[in-house]
Amino acid sequence: MPGRSLTALRAAITAFFALDGLIFAGWVVRIPDIKHQTHASAGALGLALLGVSAGAVLTMPLTGRLCRRYGSHPVTVVCMVVLALSVALPPLTHSAPALGAVLLLFGAGYGGVNVAFNSAAVDLVAASGRPIMPSFHAAFSLGGMVGAGLGGLVADSLSPTRHLLGLTVIGLLVTAVAGRTLLRCEPPKPPERAPAQAAEAAETAEAGGGSRRGVVVVFGLVAMCTAYGEGAMADWGALHLQQDLAASAGTAAAGYACFALAMTIGRLTGTTLLARLGRARTVVAGGTVAAAGMLLGALAPSVWAALAGFAVTGLGLANLFPVAVDQAGALAGASGVALASTLGYGGMLLGPPAIGFMADWFSLSTALTSVAALAAVATLLGLATRHAFTDTASPGR
Repeated sequence: MPGRSLTALRAAITAFFALDGLIFAGWVVRIPDIKHQTHASAGALGLALLGVSAGAVLTMPLTGRLCRRYGSHPVTVVCMVVLALSVALPPLTHSAPALGAVLLLFGAGYGGVNVAFNSAAVDLVAASGRPIMPSFHAAFSLGGMVGAGLGGLVADSLSPTRHLLGLTVIGLLVTAVAGRTLLRCEPPKPPERAPAQAAEAAETAEAGGGSRRGVVVVFGLVAMCTAYGEGAMADWGALHLQQDLAASAGTAAAGYACFALAMTIGRLTGTTLLARLGRARTVVAGGTVAAAGMLLGALAPSVWAALAGFAVTGLGLANLFPVAVDQAGALAGASGVALASTLGYGGMLLGPPAIGFMADWFSLSTALTSVAALAAVATLLGLATRHAFTDTASPGR
């Protein structure tokens, strides 16, 4: 594929990542309003949010098969249309069961588009021969930051119905523009790995203390621990600030904006960090920083200290997911990327309902400390498999 086509394709895929973050953040900053509208308890809201998880879990395997049959590009476009349309539905509900039902569709769109555009990105990264995967995840974080920031600005002036309908319009417009590029371009075919590279990957897996698939699963668990924190911050961060610390709706929305901004900065500087520390140390350091930041964010007695904790958490978690997926791909190619990504997004989608149940049993601030606990688990997994990490560019990436 000519370089100009690769550049256009990269821009289109980046736009879909950013749009995904924008739509998702726009939804999560209005969760407190939707909770009030539906008169749901924390536990009932957690069950409703489980609709996102269920929709995504049911859709992800099907999306993988659709990508293999029809290609990742048209599947990305279709799933993004579903996501953009479904984000306007939650404000139309007035009970937790109805909210859970529409979130099934939202989850189907969200899970499907994440599998599809990650598959498209993997193909492009392999074809370009450059380690550009963190830039796509940075676009998602940037979209999330913008979405949360805009949500905070309009929270007091626009109803959730008008706000989320506006996101639907934006989503469809961006999809119409970027989707044309995706539909015109065939997915680039990744080069075959050389025998020497495959042998080196196998030796790396053995050095990590287990079979190649076993180490890939560990990398997937690192991604899951990281994404659990992202999902918890997205769905429960604003509510924690508003409910436990008496923050206004606009300030509460700023909580996820701080987290997303820190994630964006961390991912944009991730290449430099990896060059200085290496992948294993980056995972260990990131998990440690995230655990400390989330303890501050969950237990701080003031809004501003909690916001600082959210930002530190974002910096710590920023590069764990991209590194885990990259290393899974280095060991097992596209199947490794798929496994790690599925585990990772499973953590993002299943975490928020778990937080809801724990909030009912204990308190929301206590429930959020589970993010710190899983960040610490990611640190331990990084230490345990530190010999399985490679500190050179992944083959074909």
